[in-house]
Amino acid sequence: MTAETTTNDIILRVAQVMIEELKLEDVTPGTFDPDIDLVDEIGIDSMDLATVALVLQDEYGMRFDEDDYPKLTTIRLIAEYIQNQLS
Repeated sequence: MTAETTTNDIILRVAQVMIEELKLEDVTPGTFDPDIDLVDEIGIDSMDLATVALVLQDEYGMRFDEDDYPKLTTIRLIAEYIQNQLS
């Protein structure tokens, strides 16, 4: 990843990974609301989040602390977490 990677770029990539890994239908990275609550409104559980986190860790070369998973409830929060880990 380059220093020019923006939070918006990461938001779109996180949305794409979520859609692919969780086989979500009727949504695209561009239409996926980055502020929707993934647990309460979409029903993502800790195993789903772990799967997505593994893909993103490999892609961005960073690590998610498992203690932080409960805080990562929206795509925007996940993207900001990645951005902070990269800086």
